[in-house]
Amino acid sequence: MKEWWLHVLLICVPLLAVYLHIPPPQLSPALQKWHNAGRLFTFRGSDIFYTDSHGALGSSDIVVLLHGFPTSSYDWNKIWEPLTQHFNRVIAPDFLGFGFSDKPRPHKYSIFEQASMVEALLAHIGLANQRVNLVSHDYGDTVALELLYRSDQNRTGHLTINSLCLSNGGLFPEAHHPRLLQMLLKDSSFLAPVLMRLTNYKIFQKGVLQYINQRLKHRDRWVGSLTSTFVPLHMIYGPLDPVNPHPRFIRLYQKLVQRSTVSVLDEHISHYPQLEDPTGFLNSYFNFIHSF
Repeated sequence: MKEWWLHVLLICVPLLAVYLHIPPPQLSPALQKWHNAGRLFTFRGSDIFYTDSHGALGSSDIVVLLHGFPTSSYDWNKIWEPLTQHFNRVIAPDFLGFGFSDKPRPHKYSIFEQASMVEALLAHIGLANQRVNLVSHDYGDTVALELLYRSDQNRTGHLTINSLCLSNGGLFPEAHHPRLLQMLLKDSSFLAPVLMRLTNYKIFQKGVLQYINQRLKHRDRWVGSLTSTFVPLHMIYGPLDPVNPHPRFIRLYQKLVQRSTVSVLDEHISHYPQLEDPTGFLNSYFNFIHSF
């Protein structure tokens, strides 16, 4: 019941802002700095924002960070500097429809398009033929699985994945519990256009939340890529996650993806482990990277 009232409040506040014509808030200094450090490239007529840092000398390793829903590459800001000290290049895009990337409308967003965008980005910056380490979260986990599927199929023009580290993504529809607002939006019900206008967030336009339905429709493709790949896999998991609840989610993951290693963080860590416990996240990831 409390959660229902919380969503009502989240809807009413933007509604008031829309009708009072309150402008969007200015970027915080930290977010403005992140924006200033980024670049744009064009993908299918839309501008895609990304950050690309050259880091550790003497290393040829590349890490690509794939953010979750409904946020942006800024999700990685707390672990960015330590990653640049370890890897030669650290790259993080804002998915189409998210963050500082364009938000075309009308547009039907898909996991397949986001995966193609990542491939196009790496081709754009001259890394199409390089082995890359993927680190993903939430929505980005599903994009990573599509990239993994393509990589394992040895199809020309796709990435070669050196390793994949997932975190708190709804990989299994049967163990995923989307929030109320996600459910209303994903089904494109008669409420969806109203809610999207009231929330005043461009990313909540029709089609963005169809990724939940896509996970169900393409479960065999994406879960199958996890269970059959020989790419080193790791899962970093915040057990207080209400969307992928403990212990059901992690037990199912360990049962189905037996080749993967797993790091379960402290019991108070929830859905955003890279933000809530950046030290624990980094320690888990570096232990994984150094294990093969």
